[in-house]
Amino acid sequence: MEDFFNNVSRYPRYFITFTLGVLYTAISPLMPLLKRPSTAIATVAMLVSGFVFLAFTLRAMLGLDAL
Repeated sequence: MEDFFNNVSRYPRYFITFTLGVLYTAISPLMPLLKRPSTAIATVAMLVSGFVFLAFTLRAMLGLDAL
């Protein structure tokens, strides 16, 4: 029974490590773009507009009212 709880206690650490690895893999290609101000502004604007587009699309698909 001790081995069971030992194995179960490893799952949160695995989840955190997996999540950080995915975030690092997604962000690392964007880091060189943030070194110059012109590409940094364009990169941030594209990320923000992508999130806004996703939010509006999900809101429309789910039938939620705008606040």
